[in-house]
Amino acid sequence: MRLTEERLFSCGVIPWASPIVFFGDAERAKVATVGINPSNREFVDEVGQELEGTDRRFPTLRSLGRKSWADCDDQDIDCLLEHGLGYFSNRPYGLWFNKLEALISQTGSSYYNTLNPACHLDIIPYATGEKWMSLTGRQKNALLSEAGDTLGAALAASEIELLILNGSSVVNAVSRIFNLELSAFKKTELDLPRRATSNVAGLCYEGNITEIRGHSVDRSIKVIGFNHNIQSSFGVTSDVIKNLSKWVGSFSRERQSAAC
Repeated sequence: MRLTEERLFSCGVIPWASPIVFFGDAERAKVATVGINPSNREFVDEVGQELEGTDRRFPTLRSLGRKSWADCDDQDIDCLLEHGLGYFSNRPYGLWFNKLEALISQTGSSYYNTLNPACHLDIIPYATGEKWMSLTGRQKNALLSEAGDTLGAALAASEIELLILNGSSVVNAVSRIFNLELSAFKKTELDLPRRATSNVAGLCYEGNITEIRGHSVDRSIKVIGFNHNIQSSFGVTSDVIKNLSKWVGSFSRERQSAAC
């Protein structure tokens, strides 16, 4: 585990929190949302105390009875992966994931649907004590350089066909990691209203991943994204989410039609 490397801790990573490779059934999902990194709330409560007992979502050094991540064995890693696979049946962080669930509602997939599951992937598998936007540029670049291949490995091992990038930070990071050119265009129905200034334009992005770090994949992965982070961008209305959901759903309908 790279979490044994001290330089990650200097980037704000919570040292006792396990890496999270995926949320949900990444083995069978065809649709995946993508974020930057896990929220610290996967491990701590509203006052910063470690979640315990039935409130715990993922393993920690204390729950595994380990002093460091270097001490972990295969059984510990299996425990981590099992928590990821079963995440949405065991107290998911709804404040974060409910909006993403609404976003993918017209794809035919759901985080909570065992027959047609969706999953969530993060570019960086490590939770940080501070929000991503509060980290320094040096810390962000170091984390992307150290952990940026995690997403590629998850995709290569999956059956994912539609990748949904949540916000401009994710769009930029995925473009950088995969050396991917995404076409960008405006959608006025996604504009965020402002009273004193001009509206914030809604931007959408499209592209395809056909290889991962120089290695071809057995399918073309459709990549779509948008500039608004639907959890944290100011002024994301229910209408914007509905319009985004329709747009996202159209790609699943295209995929299903092509398969017929």
